[in-house]
Amino acid sequence: MKNIKLILEYDGTNYHGWQSQAAPGRDIPTIQDTLERALRTLSGEDLKTYSSGRTDAGVHALGHAANFKTSSAIPPQAWAPALNHLLPRDIRVLESREVPPDFHSRYSALAKTYRYRILNRRAPTALYRNRAWHVNLPLNVARMRRAAAFLVGKHDFSAFRGSGCSAKSPVRTIKAAVIGKTGEFIDVSLEADAFLQYMVRNIAGTLVEVGLGRFTPGDVERMLESRDRTLSGRTAPPQGLYLIKVSYP
Repeated sequence: MKNIKLILEYDGTNYHGWQSQAAPGRDIPTIQDTLERALRTLSGEDLKTYSSGRTDAGVHALGHAANFKTSSAIPPQAWAPALNHLLPRDIRVLESREVPPDFHSRYSALAKTYRYRILNRRAPTALYRNRAWHVNLPLNVARMRRAAAFLVGKHDFSAFRGSGCSAKSPVRTIKAAVIGKTGEFIDVSLEADAFLQYMVRNIAGTLVEVGLGRFTPGDVERMLESRDRTLSGRTAPPQGLYLIKVSYP
């Protein structure tokens, strides 16, 4: 058996996230189901993929890692171009290669990097309606950066955790929190050892409220200490979120 690792790029607009959500009598399109159908067509095997993590409905990826085990004779590097002939145009495999038998896309990961993109201008958008969160009031980026600095380090992130999160521990380590501005776009980039459900979107929503003056930067530190989700800001919409990369040893 070969263990094959894939790196995927996708536009999540038309999908209910990564994970299969098979339900009797319902067709719920997901990235996983779409990929596994292509793998089955290509190999003739009923292959199960293992993901570096889940993404929410409407979320995008530039470097989503997944792996599967196969007895097929297809060369490792040939999976990517072959799959791209079978997949819809909004999903692409950027790379395929063989990895050690014990490699697991989720459990072998050391860190993940997400980017949340905000379009900050008065006029609405036609081109980026599914690719960014349109905020039509001016944002104070300097205040957002001061607030983001409180998030770096090892903390209990219960104040930014989704109510349905099943993680055993709310403690995570954010290694970097960078807010960049290019023209009308503001990008919130977070690298952490792992993330809780909705953690990035809850942080992004809170930072936007800091930028609007509804919270102070110091309020974010108090939110962390409170461990109370009701004290932090809104959940940012999914279309602005991108999984940028997953880091491995």
